[in-house]
This record gives sequence, C-alpha cells and structure tokens, in this order.
Amino acid sequence: MIDEQRLTEDPKPKTESVSTAFARALSAVFHPLLMPTLLFSILFFGAPEALGVSMLENRSKVSLLLLIGISTFFIPAFLIYFLHRTGFVRSLHMDELQDRRLPYFMTALLYTTTTLLFTFQLPEISNSVPEIGILLGSITVSVTLVGLISLFWKISAHSVGVSGMVGALLGIAIKSGDITLLNPLLALILLAGLLASARLKLNAHTPAQIAAGMGLGLLVSLTTVMFLV
Repeated sequence: MIDEQRLTEDPKPKTESVSTAFARALSAVFHPLLMPTLLFSILFFGAPEALGVSMLENRSKVSLLLLIGISTFFIPAFLIYFLHRTGFVRSLHMDELQDRRLPYFMTALLYTTTTLLFTFQLPEISNSVPEIGILLGSITVSVTLVGLISLFWKISAHSVGVSGMVGALLGIAIKSGDITLLNPLLALILLAGLLASARLKLNAHTPAQIAAGMGLGLLVSLTTVMFLV
C-alpha cells in the first residue's frame, strides 16, 4: 500500500524528447550574444579580403576578435547573470517581457560603447578597416530596436541575430563580389531555418515573432552594408 502511494505521489519525471533537447542545445549554442563574434570570425578568417582585413596578421585578427567577444558576449552575459542572481531577472531564459527589457537596454549600451571604441578610440582600426565599426553599429541598432519592441511585444532575438548575419554577409558578397562568402552564407541561411524551428519547438515564440525578428535583422544589416560599407 505504501509503495503504491509513493508511486502515485512521486511519478517519474518526463524526459525530454530528442528533438526538444536538440532545439534547446541549438538555442544555447547560437545565443544572440554570440552572433557578433561568429559573424566577425567568418569575415576575419573566411573572407578577409571582403572586409579589408587581409593585410592584418592572424594574431591581430585574433586580438580583435577577442576584444569583440569580450565586449559583446562575456560582459553582457555576466551582467545578465548578475541581474538574475540579484532578482532583477527571474529567469535566464527571459521568457517573460519584464525579464527582457533591462538586459536588452544594458546590452545596447554596452554595444554602443564597443561601437564608439572601434570607431573613434582605435584610429589604426577605424582608418584602415572602418567596416568593423559600421557593422558593430548595425548590430547595436538591432539590439536597441529589440529592446524597444520588447517593451510591449516578445520579438525573437535569435531570429534578429541570425538574419542580421545573413544580411551582413549577403550585402558584403554583393558589393565585393567575393564568392568565398557563398558557402558561409548558405550555412547561415540553413542555420536561420533550424533556429526558427527550434524556437517554435520550444514554444519560445510565435511564428509572427519569428518572422518579425527575421525581417528586422535582415533589413537593418543589409541596408547598413549596402549604403554605408
């Protein structure tokens, strides 16, 4: 009798399906904060001529990429974790609108600082490769818009990030005619589809929020590259 009662009160927890676990892992690995680092990794080492960094030594590229990674991923991620630990953000998944607002605006402020650093405080970079600062500015605009939209609607930041990378690579490929960007571009388009499916699988967003994110990221990055790079 006691054993039967325990089985009734304490059922075994349901295990995640393989597809749900894959969707969760994909969302974590390709977190929006990691996408600036991924974008510049592709441009620095996959198509340096297209961005104009072919004259830089690999050590210099790694140093720049490390600076971008620290300022656009590690510092914002630490601050979001700090907000979570202090109770300002209830969940690190930021499923609710009230959990998204402060982190996005703080991230936008950090990204603005990084953009200004690469544009005005590093003349050897801004003079030789101004495209870095321009692309960072484009990313900052997208993050700021996500923060503003998140005041009233839960747009997909994953979609904004991945479509922003697609737009940036597409614009640079069109303007430079560099066919070496074709394979990374196709891979990112595939990734965009997988991420959209993953977010829907996790019930993190509606199709409209996914579509809006894709449109926003693509529009901002493609317009920036076509007119400013």
